[in-house]
Order: sequence, then structure tokens, then C-alpha cells
Amino acid sequence: MIRLEKDEGIWRAVIDRPEKANSLTGAMLAELAGIAEAAAGGDARALVITGTGKVFSAGADLDEARAGLATSDLWERLSGAVARLPCLTVAALNGTLAGGAMGMALACDLRVAVEGAKFFYPVMRLGFLPQPSDPGRLRALVGPARAKMILMAGARIEAAEALDWGLVDRVVPAAMLAGTVAALVADVQGAAPAHVAAIKAMI
Repeated sequence: MIRLEKDEGIWRAVIDRPEKANSLTGAMLAELAGIAEAAAGGDARALVITGTGKVFSAGADLDEARAGLATSDLWERLSGAVARLPCLTVAALNGTLAGGAMGMALACDLRVAVEGAKFFYPVMRLGFLPQPSDPGRLRALVGPARAKMILMAGARIEAAEALDWGLVDRVVPAAMLAGTVAALVADVQGAAPAHVAAIKAMI
């Protein structure tokens, strides 16, 4: 349910469970984390994370969430692996982003969303804490008050508002998502991995 595609230094991890709104099982989280960890030691100049269908990810698989996945260390392993990557990381958000799936997107360097995408992280209502690194990354993007709106007040953010807040970097029609991401990674695709890593480290 996770598909990895490679094209001349561009690694593309695709969440492919559209019949379940791309909800994530423990095995899927471990596979995504493994891809990010492998990219750190491979030839990747960019890692793009995206989904199939109209939802990027609804968060944890409900059955596994009830069995403990909602508080699993796998979420933090995944977001940490993405954040540590020396290459460019892009969340290509093909639709709504919810719950714990927010962590991997927050850990990316860039976030591009389609029109109509929604963003919410209902940890207050569900009685869970967010993963440890998520509030800090969210605050860095949108500021403390807006982070509290999402995490404490349960706000559901529309794509245009997410762009205004800085939660995402671009909003495009669905038909333009792949092309927009391809343009964003074009320069790093033609560069040496060490050059990519050096500029990212400087930033």
C-alpha cells in the first residue's frame, strides 16, 4: 500500500490505499519511515510524499488506532526520518490531510496542496497528544495562536487559508499538482547530492 518510484534521483513515496482514505497502518508507517531512512544513504536529491485518490491521508487506520497505533512511536520515527534528510523533501498533498499524517507533511521542506484540500488534527477531541515534534514544527510554520487553533480548538483549515497561514507553500488545481512538484524538484534533480545537502544545511 506504499509504492516507491525512483526517477534519476527523485524518490516518490505514494500512499496507495484510496478505498480507506489512505489511512495508515503500522506496517505502512514503518515502510514510509524505511524509505526516508534509505533515502538518507542513497542517491536521492528529493523525496516526494504523495497519495492516490482525493485524500492525502486520513491519519491512522481506525482499527489499529484503537489497538494502540494512535500513540505509537512509528509516527515520530517517520517524521524524524523525513526531517533529517539532507535532500529536498516535498509533501504533494493530493487532498485532505488529517490527524497523525500531519507529522510527515510538517517535517517536509515544502508543502504543495490541491484546491479543496482540508487540514485538521483532532487530538483534543479524540483525547490523544500530538506526536512530540509536531507542535513545534506547526508553530514554526503558522505561529503559536494558529497552532493552538488547530491542535486545541479543532479548527478545520481550508486550502486557501492554509496558504495564507503558511501551513502550505502553494495551492494548485489537482491537474497541476504533478507538474508543479516536478518544477520544484527540477534544479535538485540536476545537482550532485552533496550540493543539495550543503545548501539545505546552510538554510
